[in-house]
Amino acid sequence: MAIGVWISLFAYFALMIGIGLYAMRTSTSTSEDYMLGGRTLSPQVAALSAGASDMSGWLLLGLPGAMFISGLGSAWIGIGLLLGAFFNWVLVAPRLREQTVHYGNAITIPAFLANRFPTRAMSLRVVSAIVIVVFFSIYTASGLVAGGKLFDSAFSGMVNIGGLSDYATGVIITLGVVLVYTIVGGFLAVSLTDFVQGCIMMLALVIMPAVVLFGEGGGGFSQASQTLNEVDPTLLSWTSGLTFIGWLSAITWGLGYFGQPHIIVRFMAIRSLKDVPVARNIGMSWMLISMIGAVSLGLFGRAYAIRNGMDVQDPETIFIILANLLFHPLVTGFLYAALLAAIMSTISSQLLVASSSLTEDFYRLFLRKEATEKEVVTVGRFSVLLVGIVAAVIASDPGSQVLGLVSNAWAGFGAAFGPLILLSLMWSRTNGAGAIAGMIVGAATVMIWISLGWSGEFMGGPGIYEIIPGFIASFIAIVVVSMATSDAGEYRKISH
Repeated sequence: MAIGVWISLFAYFALMIGIGLYAMRTSTSTSEDYMLGGRTLSPQVAALSAGASDMSGWLLLGLPGAMFISGLGSAWIGIGLLLGAFFNWVLVAPRLREQTVHYGNAITIPAFLANRFPTRAMSLRVVSAIVIVVFFSIYTASGLVAGGKLFDSAFSGMVNIGGLSDYATGVIITLGVVLVYTIVGGFLAVSLTDFVQGCIMMLALVIMPAVVLFGEGGGGFSQASQTLNEVDPTLLSWTSGLTFIGWLSAITWGLGYFGQPHIIVRFMAIRSLKDVPVARNIGMSWMLISMIGAVSLGLFGRAYAIRNGMDVQDPETIFIILANLLFHPLVTGFLYAALLAAIMSTISSQLLVASSSLTEDFYRLFLRKEATEKEVVTVGRFSVLLVGIVAAVIASDPGSQVLGLVSNAWAGFGAAFGPLILLSLMWSRTNGAGAIAGMIVGAATVMIWISLGWSGEFMGGPGIYEIIPGFIASFIAIVVVSMATSDAGEYRKISH
């Protein structure tokens, strides 16, 4: 591997750790600082932090891989995510920023729910914290799988640690760097690194498809389209071979946004309500450009591979293969850094949110109610390490698919928290009993659906993405139980 690649990667690692050290000196003195950055995020940082923590390695590995295999039919996932992200900014962001302050200055989602529904506070904090820790362990594992795949594909036989496989070495290095800046700098470090990583990711997703199309061996848009038509005309069709259930399963990925703690916590941390529309416009612009780049990379990357006789055994590594093949080593190193940026931005956000729940909703709630701010920050750091180790164990199988792990965790959060967040912010009749019912029913439905294999095949027909039954069941449970029960004194006026 050329020295230029290592120079770029080491520069990237040094920058991430440097940001962590800066954040440690400026915003880790209290639990609110460490877990929410003191609610001081600018709209630019909040927007790109939400986007980068959202997209993960899925954007540069999972989505291009799906496009490589299935063509434009897989792009409906991206369209669903764009719609979901937009409505998340419109419906959830301003209300959550306002109400988390109004209801006891909550700094975690479980704490907000407990303050919003005080008669069921203890149960809500425990149940929601369990859901967060369980699904984030799976979600974080998907990022580590992506890191393992990067090192396995790009640095084969060159970075082994103690005789471990290239894949295992990649998992360890990816987790190690993330742990350093997350443990040291907390939420501010995570958000600032997300901002930088988001810029790197978008630039890479502009550069790579352009070179694939118009560089040497690319042939341009018309030649790439002709190549794909010759191989399989359905690759350029939005609907060919796509059933209604398949389309619905793809487009409803957007429902998951309303319940993703690592994304909506950015809404809680933005510095003021008036900054939300600015952040929304920045975030949606970034997402649109990045999504188009990822779709183009997978689709036209396949055309490039066909035209140049390339054997791509794992479509999810097309970004890595082309980065190594088409660019100068310094640029290749930058592109690898972009992939690591996508991976690390999400891992760090997930680790911190899971850590916050362990610290605030278990340790401080049950073990040390009178814990000092310094003690809480210390426990938070140990919790980050604990969740990271659990995720690494889950990610130990090199055969794991990034998109599969992400889809399971995304559905779990979307069903458990999505309807509850929407209704708790917008429907004053929601009560604590309904909130608990919705979380349990949503999470259980998703897990049962996955265990029965119904996301792959349902009643002899195509599978249904588990977020659909999970979201619907959770929504119904909240409404029905809330209407059937009464928690005296719990209903409060909801701000709009």
